[in-house]
Formats: sequence, C-alpha cells, structure tokens
Amino acid sequence: MIMQTPPFQLARTNALGHRDACCQPTEADLRTSRRRARLAELDSHLHCSIIGTCLSTGELRKLVPKFTDLDRYHASDLEIHHAAVELAIAGGAGAKALNKALDERYSGAIRRFEAARDSEALLDLWNDALKSGDIPPAYWAVMSHPHASIEVRQSAFGELHMLSHLVGAANRADIRRLVALEADNQALRDKLERQQARLLELSAERDASLRQANEHALQLAALAERKPDLSTAQLAAEVERLRDKIDDGERRLALHTSRREAAEQRAQQDGERTRALRNQLGDAQALLKIVQAECAALERATLDAAAQYNAQFNAQSNTQPDARRRAVAWLSGKRIVYVGGRPNSNAVLKSLAEAAGGELIVHDGGVEDRKGLLAAALPNADVVLFPVDCIDHDSMNTLKRVCERHGVEYAPLRTASVASFVEFVARLTASAQTARAGSPPPSAFCLRHG
Repeated sequence: MIMQTPPFQLARTNALGHRDACCQPTEADLRTSRRRARLAELDSHLHCSIIGTCLSTGELRKLVPKFTDLDRYHASDLEIHHAAVELAIAGGAGAKALNKALDERYSGAIRRFEAARDSEALLDLWNDALKSGDIPPAYWAVMSHPHASIEVRQSAFGELHMLSHLVGAANRADIRRLVALEADNQALRDKLERQQARLLELSAERDASLRQANEHALQLAALAERKPDLSTAQLAAEVERLRDKIDDGERRLALHTSRREAAEQRAQQDGERTRALRNQLGDAQALLKIVQAECAALERATLDAAAQYNAQFNAQSNTQPDARRRAVAWLSGKRIVYVGGRPNSNAVLKSLAEAAGGELIVHDGGVEDRKGLLAAALPNADVVLFPVDCIDHDSMNTLKRVCERHGVEYAPLRTASVASFVEFVARLTASAQTARAGSPPPSAFCLRHG
C-alpha cells in the first residue's frame, strides 16, 4: 500500500514549525532507542487523523486555548481542531501537552501494544482492535509504537480513513431512520392522546350512567319503603305515571322555551323599531327647527318690506329706516348667483334682491341655459347659492369645481323656496351686524357648508 497525501489540507505549516528532513528521527533511530515516537516527530499528515480520532472536542477546548488566542467558549470546533493540528506540527509546549494528554488517556492500550516486537505483531494487535471497535486507543498506540514502520502507519491511516467514510454513510442512514422514527413516534403520541381523551370521555359517561342508575335505584327503594304493600302491577302503574309526568314537564318546558325565544325576538325587533323612530324623530325635530327659522325669516322680511313700502309714502327720505337693519339688509350691494330652483320662486327672489339693493343672477343649471355661461357669471359673484332639491348632481359637482377654481364662496340651500333663501340671507345679516358690534358671533357660519 502506497501512502497518499489526503485530498484536503490538514493544517498550515508555518516557518517556525517546519523541520528539515535531516532533523526528523529515522525509523532506525527509534528502533535502536526503543523509544516511542512523540506527536511532533510524526509525519505532519498524520496529525489531523490522530487529533481528530484520539482526542475529543471537550479535551481540546480545555487544552488548545492555553497555547493560542482562541476563545474556548466562542471558537468553533473546526477552529479548535485546526489550532491543535498546528500546535502538533509546530512542536514546542503545545505539542508536548497534546502528547502528554494522549499518553495519559491511552496508557492501558500503550502497555498492551508494548508486547509487539515487530511490525507483524503490531498489525495483528491493530486488526484485533478494528474488529472490537476500540479504535482511538489502538490508533495512538500504533502510531507512537517504536516498531511502527512507515508501511504500518500507512496501513493504519488508510483503514481509518476508509472507516470514516463508512461511519459517515452509516450516520446519514441513521439520521434518516431517526427522522422516520421521530415522525412515527409523534403520530403514536397523537394517537395515544386521542385515545386517552376518548377514554376520559367514556369514563365520564360511565360515571354519569352509574350515578343515574344509583339515583333510580334509591328512588325505587324509597318508593318500596313508602308503599311496601303495593303489588308489582301497582308499582308499574306508578312508574308509568311518573314517566308521563316527566314527559308532560318536558313538553311544557319546550313550550315555554319557544315562547321565551319568540318574546326575545319581538323585544329585539321592537328595540330596532324604537331606535329607528328615535332617529326619525330627531330628523323631524331638526327639520322643524329649520322650517321655523325659515318661516320667522320670511315673516321678518315681509314685515320689513311692508314697513319700507309704508315709509316711502308716509315719510321723508331722511327718516327712512336703515336698510342694514332689515332681515335682508345683507343683499345691499351684493352680487349673488343662484343656480337651479323653480321659475316662479326665482322671479320672487330676484325682485326681493333688487328691492334690497342687490343683484341676483339666475342660472337653471343647464336645462335651458348653456352650462358654459355659468363659468362666466361666477368670477365677480359674492356668493353662489343652489337649492339641493332642485339641481342635478352633475351641475352641482361642476358648480363646486368652478367655484373652487375661481375662489368664490358657495352654499347649499335646503329647498328652492323663498323661505330658505330669506332664512339664509337673514343669518348672514345677523352675522354682519354682530361683527360690526364688535362681539364674536354665537356660532360660526360657513358660506360653503351652512
């Protein structure tokens, strides 16, 4: 068997750890001195297999950090192993410590292999160790034995190398079997848990049946004690009567249960209707307040118009009341664009605005007037009004976009009636009078949102 260099790099050989061939002890020297070979004296290609096979990772973590800068807690197993091989190649204190650890751990195997006086006897002992599976002690004893030739070391290294492949393949098969066994174990555990749960249910049912049977037996015993002179037929009749009574009670219970459920459903429906009526009542009250305000504003506007008419004929111009104090005084000098509405009410609104000194431009939203004329009428307007009950959605959306583009305020009216228009103008008049008086208005009013 020819010694081959392994296909992987076992360790890096530094300048300090490299020794020339002339400094290596020859095989003849070792046999002549009858001295076992030290770890540092062996071929550097053997150090990886010796350290990896004969020393555990725990032992290396205790020993290697004493001679290197590695952290025993954070360094990986590969780093620890690699550093140990470098210590063995470099010689020195680290190699001596590793050699001492090997000798102390495998002293028994070393004494057993001392009986071999030649290479053949040494190989026989090595083969026996292979058969028994006690490989790490035998491997160090063979490699360090005084009669171990190059051929013996090559043979031991080759067999150990092939054995590592077999162990790796066996480990992979064992892992697959272990995964399958763990899956089977989990399935069996789940099945066992389900069976235990079912057994608990059956046990509870059995206990309940036993309790019912015991209670029935106690009832029969009590009945027999109360009526010892009753015959079997009478007892059967009594039992039948009790059963009928139980059935009647169950029927009555079912009837009352259905009635209760029906009553709960009716109560829920009544509650929903009550909430709907409350909402309608709130809407009606809000609408009533708006209508009352519109009526009051319309009444004030009518009275102001009558007073103005009387004042024109019965008083001088210097004694005429101030127009800003009337309900529609805000219209004086204002230019208003009114979009939508009805022709009859629009004519009244236009005459009302002109009587108050304002200007009202009416646009029907595109029914007869072209929609393009609306954009031309908006830039000089003080406010744009539109009744939400007498304008289509397309015209309303177009109106809002044009007003926002030109920076003109707009406001919706509840209806196309004269009352809604007068109530809106009355609110603006009251706000203007409050602002002139120097006191803040009781509530903020938005021309856009009302």
